[in-house]
Amino acid sequence: MEMNDMQNNDNSVRDTLQRPVRDLRISVIDACNFRCSYCMPIEKYPDYYEFMRKGDRLSFEEITRIARQFVALGAVKIRLTGGEPLLRKNLPELICQLREIEGLEDLNLTTNGYWLAEQATALRQAGLDRLNLSLDSLDDAVFRRITGRSKGGVERILDGLRAAHEAGFEPIKVNVVVQRGVNDEGLLDMVEFFRNTGHILRFIEYMDVGNLNEWEQDEVVPYQEIVDRIAQVHPIEAVPPNYAGEVARRFRLADGSAELGFVSSVSKPFCGDCHRARLSADGKLYTCLFASKGHDLRQLLQDGATDDELHTAIAGIWQARDDRYSELRAKHRADTDADPKVEMFAIGG
Repeated sequence: MEMNDMQNNDNSVRDTLQRPVRDLRISVIDACNFRCSYCMPIEKYPDYYEFMRKGDRLSFEEITRIARQFVALGAVKIRLTGGEPLLRKNLPELICQLREIEGLEDLNLTTNGYWLAEQATALRQAGLDRLNLSLDSLDDAVFRRITGRSKGGVERILDGLRAAHEAGFEPIKVNVVVQRGVNDEGLLDMVEFFRNTGHILRFIEYMDVGNLNEWEQDEVVPYQEIVDRIAQVHPIEAVPPNYAGEVARRFRLADGSAELGFVSSVSKPFCGDCHRARLSADGKLYTCLFASKGHDLRQLLQDGATDDELHTAIAGIWQARDDRYSELRAKHRADTDADPKVEMFAIGG
């Protein structure tokens, strides 16, 4: 089924704001080999930081059981995330299992690309449909400063991108988290580099995810400012969304040489169209990227819940959902008694 045909099932469960569940994001592991400043700053997560033990993570069979119930409730897309998902051993086995779920229309994965060259073919052969690649700069010095790593620079990530393209992933979305004074001076270089490649470049506003990235509003480069910068060099035009509730605002260069997307969670929130659920590696269900508390589905499984009981529990959690963090950001940030938010590396972006 084409992407623009998705999201049309009116039988799915809906939350208090009548938002259906359409997209399940599954963190298969919380560990990551990078220490990106906006997600897992190395000052707070040193290399000796102890991530989740293997025995505390959902098994592939448990993930598949939960995913099957989400699809039954209306989800049509699953995205595998981390941490860095390619750190999870035997990941193609999980992809094969998820691929068998009837009604699942799109199975994709977000990676930092460090191990992509070695794994791209196996991922494709297992049945993965699409890839998102995180790459915040083409400048090695900037890249290493953001990722907190002195080894394995930009060229290794581009090798992974090329290997994924050769394995049959097309187009690949390249995600760029934009921070003023950090990497925003290189945005036009990114546009030039990815013109005529067939890949989709997506600029993401720097968000106050988690609790430890020391986010400041003045470090956000609003999406319209990025559009205006590009337009000074290349004529740019808006493109209709592929489907209702699509996260990224779509544009293309007028000469057709590139498609661009802009994720504007800060300057133009899209809570009203958010239909994403997030599952952590240890089985907690979060109904918002900025949530403080999750719902423990792994405990349900360990207590012997049947598929019907699991289905009912997930439906009840979604039906009670009323999250609107990005629309109410100022109010939430002013609440000094608020519980800490879940860290992004625990539930993916």
